[in-house]
Amino acid sequence: MSSTRPDLPEDGILRYFSMAFCPFSQRVHLLLAAKNIPHHKIYLTAVEDQPTLVESLIIAEYLDQQYPHPRLFPTDPLQKALDKILIERFAPVVRAVYPVLTCNANAPPDALQKFEKALDVFETELTKRGTPYFAGQTIGIVDYMIWPWFERFPSMKLNTKQRYELDAKRFEKLLKWRDLVAQDEAVQKTALDVQLHAEFQKSKTVGNPQYDIAFKGKL
Repeated sequence: MSSTRPDLPEDGILRYFSMAFCPFSQRVHLLLAAKNIPHHKIYLTAVEDQPTLVESLIIAEYLDQQYPHPRLFPTDPLQKALDKILIERFAPVVRAVYPVLTCNANAPPDALQKFEKALDVFETELTKRGTPYFAGQTIGIVDYMIWPWFERFPSMKLNTKQRYELDAKRFEKLLKWRDLVAQDEAVQKTALDVQLHAEFQKSKTVGNPQYDIAFKGKL
């Protein structure tokens, strides 16, 4: 939802500029919720020149350093580096699935195959780590940074001709992980219903994106 620029007090509280359906913005929203950080929230349909920090992973690392409870990045420098690499390896997943997820009529015919191949990396990694979360026994930065897309993937069952869903056998670990993460308090605070994600993507295809449907029942 976008409106006239709000008159925000000079109170030293963080200002969070967001678009409700942006998965990258949701990354930051998750950390703000997980750490219970006070903030002013301003919804935009496009980013202007107000924010000092951009790029979700950079903001996430800054917040974790400035507000260390709970600590979400690993304290071990090597593991922190490995986790940041793993987060970056999610980019091919996003690139492959984006045309399908956003209901692009010109999506490549092999988009879903490329998406699944890229996602195999995370199924393998979760199996290798042998823990409920990528971070271990409790939720951590990798979990939060990739979650926004897992929240959106089920919308493909509503919007694609083949009613696409993740294969239960191929992605057994990831689906168990998805169900577990969905119960996290910060995730529940920031989540939007799959139907809203589907409706928003459909509205974009006809050239009339309905940003305000994120606030159904809240306006």
